[in-house]
Amino acid sequence: MNRAEIVSGVTSIVVKIGTNALTGENGALDHAIITALADDLARLRKDRRIYITLVSSGAIGAGMTEMGLTARPKDLPMLQAAAAVGQSLLMNHFAQALKPHGLHAGQILVTRQDFEHRLRYLNLRNCIHALHRSDSVPIINENDAVAVEEIRFGDNDLIAAHVTNLLRANVLILLSVVDGLLDDQGRVQSTVTGMDESVTAMVRPEKSARGSGGMGGKLVAAGTVRTAGEPVIIANGKTPGIVSRLLAGEPLGTLILPGARRLSARSRWIGLTARTLGSLTVDDGAKKALKNNKSLLARGITAAAGEFAQGDAVVVVDGDGGIIARGLSNYSREEVEKIKGQKTSSFKALLARDTWYEEVIHRDNLVLAQ
Repeated sequence: MNRAEIVSGVTSIVVKIGTNALTGENGALDHAIITALADDLARLRKDRRIYITLVSSGAIGAGMTEMGLTARPKDLPMLQAAAAVGQSLLMNHFAQALKPHGLHAGQILVTRQDFEHRLRYLNLRNCIHALHRSDSVPIINENDAVAVEEIRFGDNDLIAAHVTNLLRANVLILLSVVDGLLDDQGRVQSTVTGMDESVTAMVRPEKSARGSGGMGGKLVAAGTVRTAGEPVIIANGKTPGIVSRLLAGEPLGTLILPGARRLSARSRWIGLTARTLGSLTVDDGAKKALKNNKSLLARGITAAAGEFAQGDAVVVVDGDGGIIARGLSNYSREEVEKIKGQKTSSFKALLARDTWYEEVIHRDNLVLAQ
């Protein structure tokens, strides 16, 4: 399948643009770039009826310029202050650029917890859908003004990946100031079919002075989306009309082809987004059963680790520590310790109650690793 075929039926996209792509040489927000991007997205919304969700960096960089800071702050409070000052500037630029097209800028600030907590995750999806229906462009950024290490991603590329999976959008477009993934000769790789060592070896360690990402982060994000079954394109955000040109099938940037399976919305959350709070080690018999799309039973579990409650996500591993699957546990860690290796007929006595689940993880709540 060629590029034109991949993008021909697109109805929903997520576009992430980095700090350097939004700013000029002096580090200030470049109004011309933002206006050009808004024009480009508005044409797609009007002419092709594509729902667009924008993930935009740039708040900290804009705040630094406004506050006269020449280097990215190292301490968290100053980073938060720069984000607080810069976020309003960023949104004002986008609002002014979208208004002539009859579109609204809908600000959404997120932290890691908004994706890992199931109800908040669904509420976020509902909000984005409502903005789409109301002629608005959702503009998402990490809530750097309040986020601390425990609840932050630290990288909008990964947020864009999770938003893509949240919406089951047809393609993720990552825009920076490079033309795509470059090999050791500086040549753009037009197409990537799999995320193997030959691909990751192309990553260069450089990061921008004002941003937090890099090509390594983009490949992690791309891997998350391709695993869910959607394509990713990495391209230069300063190229005129870049999003429209990519969706017209022009061979710009690097296209990362999707994996073989297109996961359901629920499977994406379980397998790629929810934070795992523990692990279950299983024997060879259980491993074989899981790979044959069976549920995980207690008799196949040899060990449990972590602190998880009923309904929490856990990772399932084999005796060598290899990841087999991720799933939602029907039991807490303490309960698994009581029933591991045992048959269901003994659960009443072991758990001291009259009702129980036959499966520790039901196959409907389990996603195999790829």
